[in-house]
Amino acid sequence: MPSTRLDILKSIVEQKPGDCFARYGLAMEYRNTGDLEAAMGEFRALMAANPDYGPAYFHGGQTLERMGRVEEAREVYLQGIEVTARAGDQHARSEMQGALDMLD
Repeated sequence: MPSTRLDILKSIVEQKPGDCFARYGLAMEYRNTGDLEAAMGEFRALMAANPDYGPAYFHGGQTLERMGRVEEAREVYLQGIEVTARAGDQHARSEMQGALDMLD
């Protein structure tokens, strides 16, 4: 039986790979534990499976920044801006625009 939050989230994602909230939680847990490569793997999987899930782009971009991969972060933020603009989520769009502006 899974004992850590990470193990629990991995188990949920294995059972329900299409559950965007569980995959997002797993990505964030990897990020919080410092496994940035694994976190980006989950963020990328989430973007591929649920391309309209805005938080994946914002936190994916931040994770890439932490990894020193600024150009990739810029690309992810730009994709996120498009996604959130289409969805009409002005708040998330402005957060990503702010993060993008801080890269310059």
